[in-house]
Amino acid sequence: MDKIAVLIPCYNESVTIEKVIKDWRKELPEATIYVYDNNSSDHTDQIAQNAGGVVRYEYRQGKGNVIRRMFREIDAEVYIMVDGDDTYPAEFGRKMVDMILRRHVDMVVGDRLSSTYFEENKRPFHNFGNSLVRKSINLLFKSDIKDIMTGYRAFSYQFVKTFPVLSKGFEIETEMSIHALDKNMYVENLVIDYRDRPDGSESKLNTYSDGVKVLKTVATLFKNYKPLAFFGTIALVLFIVALGFFIPVLVTYIKTGLVPSFPTLIVCGFTIIAAIQSFFSGLQLQTIVQKNRQDFEMELIRNRDEYLKKCDSIEE
Repeated sequence: MDKIAVLIPCYNESVTIEKVIKDWRKELPEATIYVYDNNSSDHTDQIAQNAGGVVRYEYRQGKGNVIRRMFREIDAEVYIMVDGDDTYPAEFGRKMVDMILRRHVDMVVGDRLSSTYFEENKRPFHNFGNSLVRKSINLLFKSDIKDIMTGYRAFSYQFVKTFPVLSKGFEIETEMSIHALDKNMYVENLVIDYRDRPDGSESKLNTYSDGVKVLKTVATLFKNYKPLAFFGTIALVLFIVALGFFIPVLVTYIKTGLVPSFPTLIVCGFTIIAAIQSFFSGLQLQTIVQKNRQDFEMELIRNRDEYLKKCDSIEE
C-alpha cells in the first residue's frame, strides 16, 4: 500500500508527460507516480517509464475506463489525480495531501475557475460549458463546488474504494462530484493555478460531443440520486398542462351546462393520471435511494476497517 499515489491517465501526451512526472517527483518525492496509458500511439508509455513513472495500461478507450482501472488496482492512503498535459502545477500537491491526511477531507477539488482558467483557456465554449455545468449541479444539489470538471483532485482511501465508476469518458469528473455530494462526503475546494497546454499538445476533449455527454450525465444522475425532485417536476408540469386545458372546458360547462370538448376532457384525465403515477414513482424511488444511503454508510465502516488493517500490515 502506497503512502501517496499520483495517478496520471494518459492518451498521446508525449510532449508533456516527462515534465509532469519530473515536477511531481520533485514536489512529492515519497509518492509513487502511476501513468496509465490509454492506447497511445506516440510512445507516451516509453517516455513515462524512462522518466521514472510506473506505467500500466487500460485498453478500453476513455478516461472513465482508465480511472476505474486505477481505483481498482491501486491502494494508497492518499490519491492525487492529475492530467498528463502539464496544465496543473504540481506545487499544490503537498497542500492537497495535508488536507486529506490531517483534515480527513474525502475529496479535494482543484479549483481552476476561481484563478487563471478563463484567461489561460483559449476555447470560449469550454469556458461556457464549465460555468454551465458548475451552476447546474450547484443548483440541483444545493452545493458549492467551485469547479465540477477539473481533472486535478485528491482523494481519501475511503472515497476511492467506495466510488462506483459508471462513466466511460470525460463525464467521470461530473460523476465524482455528484457522488460525493449525494453521499455527504467531506469536499473542500482548493484554488489552483491553471495554464493552457503548451505548443504541440492537443486536447482530446471534444467541446460539443463531450459537452452533450456531460449534460446528459448531469440529468441522469439527478434522476438517479434525486428521483422525487425529478419525477415530482414531471408530475407538476403534467398537472399544469392538464389544468390549462381543463379550465376552459369547466368554464363552458358552468355557463352552458354542456361539455362540447369530450376528447379534451378525456386527455386531461389521462394526463392527471400520468402526473399522479409520476409523483408516486418518484416517492417510491426516493425511499430506495434513502435505503441505499444507509447501506453506503455501513459500507464506509467496513471499508474503514479494511483500511486500518492494511495500514497495520504495512507498519509490521
